[in-house]
Amino acid sequence: MLSVILYSLISILIISTISIIGITVFFTNEKKLPNILLFLISFSAGALLGDAFIHLLPEAMDSGINHVPIAVISGILAFFVLEKFVQWRHCHQPTSKEHPHPLATMNLVGDAFHNFLDGVIIATSYVVSIPLGIATTVAVLLHEIPQEIGDFGVLVYAGYSKKKALLMNFIISLTALLGGIVGLLLSKSITSFSGIMIAFTAGGFIYIATADLIPEMKKETNFKKTSIQLIGLLLGIGVMLLMILLE
Repeated sequence: MLSVILYSLISILIISTISIIGITVFFTNEKKLPNILLFLISFSAGALLGDAFIHLLPEAMDSGINHVPIAVISGILAFFVLEKFVQWRHCHQPTSKEHPHPLATMNLVGDAFHNFLDGVIIATSYVVSIPLGIATTVAVLLHEIPQEIGDFGVLVYAGYSKKKALLMNFIISLTALLGGIVGLLLSKSITSFSGIMIAFTAGGFIYIATADLIPEMKKETNFKKTSIQLIGLLLGIGVMLLMILLE
């Protein structure tokens, strides 16, 4: 159990430090940033789908819990509700006059929920197995990179200084640690909690990939850029396939 706790906390801390990556917006050529995000979003979508279908769902089915489909649907619905009622938006483009975002405060509140769930997801994945935890951490990490760039842009656009935006993003990211602790405690005290959360996570990942990321990808009609998106999508899935070697 000690190794599970260490893996969980280290992984969550790594995810939390990704919050400072938003500063790269100001050190990246404005013309190059959209192309970088174009690939990252596609890569992230592939990784999330790969983790859901290659790792999480098979693990949930093997865990012996009942009603796996219901848990998956619950994950999809829960992530939808969070988006609609907490305004947690998985947008991956820096804000601008042409691409406005919600108020910074609501963005931070939504991020807190998001990071808390990330912590629960990562911790419960490690409870099931170390390889599953690593695969899920990688999927979350790849999704966090473009999202944190977008979140940083929201805060700066809302009037925060760069320093304050970085600090607030980092502080909010630490709610993942609380989620990790909660996930570990519930996994220990509630029978089948880990199995249920694995299926729930699969639903959440499927929702993020298909409802948030792929629709953004579909906006691009240029053949060359669409090809880059397809390559990114396949590479993300490929990374999850390679993770099978860890098992």
